[in-house]
Amino acid sequence: MTLPVGCAAPPFTAKDTNGNTVSLSDFAGKTVVLYFYPKDDTPGCTREAQSFKAAHTQYQGKDMVVLGVSRDNESSHKLFTEKYGLPFTLLADVDGAITKAYDVEKGDYSKRVTFVIDSTGKITQVYEGETLKVDTHAQDILAAIS
Repeated sequence: MTLPVGCAAPPFTAKDTNGNTVSLSDFAGKTVVLYFYPKDDTPGCTREAQSFKAAHTQYQGKDMVVLGVSRDNESSHKLFTEKYGLPFTLLADVDGAITKAYDVEKGDYSKRVTFVIDSTGKITQVYEGETLKVDTHAQDILAAIS
């Protein structure tokens, strides 16, 4: 079962697209949109990423950080980022540690689930299933927060 609203977001550390180490604690005091997706450069995942790309300036204006997580490796993330000009961070969860901690495993992939984590580290919103529409996902989150 996916982690519920109100619980503390599990801490994590992973490598980003460029091999830099990124931890949830790096964003203390900010709202973090942590979105899990199955696979780089697939139709639904690409549309979801483009949704976040289109809303990137709005997220920055609200002091929000977007982090995408999949089980793909850094080089796959780099190709995906370059191909679509993604302006936000993708994290390589190759060993599945983050996916397991957030309970979004689906075999060797991550389920499509998004957690909004507030400035204190609490999960305030969870999007999955019917509540997550890849084409409008980023705007749906902004509308719910405003």
